[in-house]
Amino acid sequence: MRVTGRATTVSWIPTESVRNWLRGGFDLRVAHYDDPPRDVVSGTEELRALWLDDRFRFANLLTGWADFDGDEVTAGYGEDSGAFQGNTRLRLGAGTATFLGFSMPDLRAEPEIGQERVVLRQTVGGRTGVPLPRPVKHPPYVVWHAPIVWTTLQLTLTRDGGRQVELVGASAFPRHWVYDSDGHLMAKSGVTRIQDWMDHSFGDRTPWGDQDSPAMTVAAESAAERELSSAIMRGGQKPELLRLPEGTEVVRQGTEGTDVHLVLDGVLDVSVDGDPVAELGPGAVVGERAVLEGGRRSATVTARTPVRLARVPASALDLEALRSVAEEHRREERPSPENHG
Repeated sequence: MRVTGRATTVSWIPTESVRNWLRGGFDLRVAHYDDPPRDVVSGTEELRALWLDDRFRFANLLTGWADFDGDEVTAGYGEDSGAFQGNTRLRLGAGTATFLGFSMPDLRAEPEIGQERVVLRQTVGGRTGVPLPRPVKHPPYVVWHAPIVWTTLQLTLTRDGGRQVELVGASAFPRHWVYDSDGHLMAKSGVTRIQDWMDHSFGDRTPWGDQDSPAMTVAAESAAERELSSAIMRGGQKPELLRLPEGTEVVRQGTEGTDVHLVLDGVLDVSVDGDPVAELGPGAVVGERAVLEGGRRSATVTARTPVRLARVPASALDLEALRSVAEEHRREERPSPENHG
């Protein structure tokens, strides 16, 4: 029996993700933020079309196969596996200039072959062609080239036809979205640490030296949340942008609240009556139930990591959109049928 699968990451620069002196180029529109990628990337040809249209910074496509023939198991990588390294377009005066990206060699581990499963692992990445001179905290103390961006994907194929996708390593910048073997968005990197990326992501401190960085991922938000997030960031009322340290209590169960929060970066823990019930990451909406169900918070939400949030009063949002988000949240919390006995 042959089992095939694919895993994909698409990496992009979200709005408001760049800080300090780097932000100047974005504010002047010399450089640009990216629109969120699509919820579904159907395959190699669609990914290539998005790449040619400059819709992301780079992508990691891992395809593979495993043949389970009795006790004999063989496996390999697909020919279309590899990197889609984007170029950088800068606006200079009345025109634009394109700087070619620099791709690092693709790294593929030998397939891990067992009787019941095969594991394939691939790292791809590179850097922009635009120089980024900066001081760093260790030798050589001044670096000319931009830091390296990368993702490390793992695809597990099982004898029963299962296909599991994991993001097991990634650079600390930018945002990485993860797609399953059917091309559906399934997870996101939870935290963007641009200063760490600039300070450390070069030379030996990358997978092409001797270090990868573990990726903190969270499940992708619901479709209703994605629609509402666009209204929050691009609606009539400009949101208040908050940066909160690790451990901050964003909302407390039982208190009154009329604001809605959108997670831009970082991971939040959700608890009810002191019991953990969920974790939230970029794209998640917090606080819609208080607006719809009597004005009191139904859970306590705490920052597990430093977070960036966009906050708006609920009066600035469409109530039907809030109800859709609340309904999807309820659906996610319902026990699955197999748990009913």
